Amino acid sequence: MYGRAIKPDYKGGLLCCYDKTQCLVRNGFDNVEETTRSLYLKYTVRWVDWDSSVVPAKVYIINVTDSWERSEGSTGVSQEHFCHLEYEVKACKTNGDGCVDVKKKSLMMPFNGYIVYGAAHEHAGGIGAALYREDGEGICTSMPKYGNGDEPGKEAGYIVGMSSCYPEPVKVSSGETLTLEFNYSSAVGHTELWDSLHPGCSAAA
Repeated sequence: MYGRAIKPDYKGGLLCCYDKTQCLVRNGFDNVEETTRSLYLKYTVRWVDWDSSVVPAKVYIINVTDSWERSEGSTGVSQEHFCHLEYEVKACKTNGDGCVDVKKKSLMMPFNGYIVYGAAHEHAGGIGAALYREDGEGICTSMPKYGNGDEPGKEAGYIVGMSSCYPEPVKVSSGETLTLEFNYSSAVGHTELWDSLHPGCSAAA
């Protein structure tokens, strides 16, 4: 599509899913009404009525592939962030519970405020994510829930949900560095992972 070539060694990921692409179909498949089906998404939305006790919050996306680095001697907050989106976990050479891939990224916070919520995004093989301060103080831990069936939303072997954390409001300051950590089982390799944590933050009073 669009004359874009995919490298022969590309194992799969976002580059396979640009606009107007579709899944490969078997030979003889005719795209006619009798052989197609409609798919739908169902959402459940809950809310509370707005009043003066409700404090607005912003949701940020912190990506573990962000290439940002603090400049030596810098005290300002740089806005130069370049996220690679995808990365690969290679299979370990030994077997057992010790096959865990750990990826960390330290990022400078661009705001003053309070973290009041957090949830991570992981793919199959994920075993948890965490956000903490430079001194190791934990702020949020988000763990995967794996399915054990074959019905939609409970597919065995796949992550069907991530736990959320609602800490007591954690004060963070503009320029403070927090560390994001993602853990994966590397008993087998995993390609084109896209992992981020989404903290909900309220402004400082």
